[in-house]
Amino acid sequence: MARPLKKVLKVLGLVIAVVAVTLLGVRLYTMQQGPALELWHTYLPDELHARKLDKMSWREFVQHEDRLFEAVRQHVNARIESDDRVEGNRYFDGAKVNPGHFAHDWNRSYVLTPEGEPVGAAVLLHGLTDSPYVLRHIARHYQSVGYVVVAIRLPGHGTVPASLTDVGWHDWLAATRLAVREARRRVPAPRPLHMVGFSNGGALALMHSMQALDDPGLARPDRLVLISPMVGVTRFAAFAAFAGLAGLPAVFPAFAKAAWLRVVPEYNPFKYNSFPIRAARESHELTMALQKELQQRQRDGTLDQLPPIISFHSVLDFTVSTRALINELYARLPENGSELVLFDWNRATRLGPLFRRGVEWAVAGALPDQPRNYRLTIITNSSPSSRNMIERIIEPGTLEVADRPLDMSYPPDVYSLSHVALPYPPDDALYGQHPDNIEEFGISLGAMSMHGEVGAFVVDMDTLARLTSNPFYSYLLQRIDGVIPR
Repeated sequence: MARPLKKVLKVLGLVIAVVAVTLLGVRLYTMQQGPALELWHTYLPDELHARKLDKMSWREFVQHEDRLFEAVRQHVNARIESDDRVEGNRYFDGAKVNPGHFAHDWNRSYVLTPEGEPVGAAVLLHGLTDSPYVLRHIARHYQSVGYVVVAIRLPGHGTVPASLTDVGWHDWLAATRLAVREARRRVPAPRPLHMVGFSNGGALALMHSMQALDDPGLARPDRLVLISPMVGVTRFAAFAAFAGLAGLPAVFPAFAKAAWLRVVPEYNPFKYNSFPIRAARESHELTMALQKELQQRQRDGTLDQLPPIISFHSVLDFTVSTRALINELYARLPENGSELVLFDWNRATRLGPLFRRGVEWAVAGALPDQPRNYRLTIITNSSPSSRNMIERIIEPGTLEVADRPLDMSYPPDVYSLSHVALPYPPDDALYGQHPDNIEEFGISLGAMSMHGEVGAFVVDMDTLARLTSNPFYSYLLQRIDGVIPR
């Protein structure tokens, strides 16, 4: 009996090895056929790591950041090949999308101060491959109601994509601590401290808040505002787990591109388009560490010390798992005034037959089958045939559903929000569908409408078609405003 089983396991192991080698070979072939690595994929700036960040002042950090950007200008911008000196390349000094031409380079860390004495402070944390640009509208709102805003550029971001191959989530968390220290230096307790995190930044805000429960040297926030928070990832996680193996051939110069999930032109002035494997792996490891921390703190009963959390999330999110957000975070929270706001997909769209199987049940797992400790709000169609929106509310401790009409409707050409859309208003100059200043950044990605034959672009059409602004941004801002103490 043991011999046949041993033989079966041996054959199974051989099959798995063959499949793994085949997949690796296909990936290597695909990457080698794609665009070549450029200077911005190979030049490594002198980024700061956790040990130094924990000993730094904000002033020292900004001074180092200035040197970092100057080094990129000298070693990348000034040395790019003639073929790369094109209008759509952010690293070409002559291009309109080059951030050096803008009135303000939102790739860099910034502090906004209100008129008069501040009433509070807010720390803003951007997402993976993003820059501090992502939360600038929310930053200005906090400033307008009397808050000092500290928005830090997390290590590896805003400069060149290669920088993300040399940093990890512990460095991002150390930068988070630095931003919180600066916020509290400018606005001491007991005035309120908020942390606002988008995507990967949401995970960092939550992790910092839990670590601050045990460390008196870390300032505790009074409120968390999370937008598309990366508590858990979707199919991206499966690839991230495989990413370590997939990137192994990169140790050989001939296969350097194996260290990248995606190598594409850098036409976006405030976000990397290319994506290194290490960044995917580090983000995945952060979510795993975050979930482990949540589980442990639920067991030891310390989650009741967390501040109230309000999160905004699209039920059709290709990056962040809705199920993980509910089960790994919200299902563990005590009744402390937290709320989850979900933006449903457009149920009045006539594209039903084109949707993948299961999309119509995307929000079903969010509806409670028993009373929960948090307020659940779903922004959805008033009926399957109407684009008019309602606020569907289930209060903590009950299963009763209350519907409230909203003065909003789904745009007819939008079938859902996306992971990246939530923090941007429709008039954002870069990502808005109706930009207020189409020339401000040399390109308006949200207003692009390109038509032609398939197979012409090195960027997939899904990327170009992804919604990049939030038609319900005014509602999101109103809800954030409602949790800001004056």
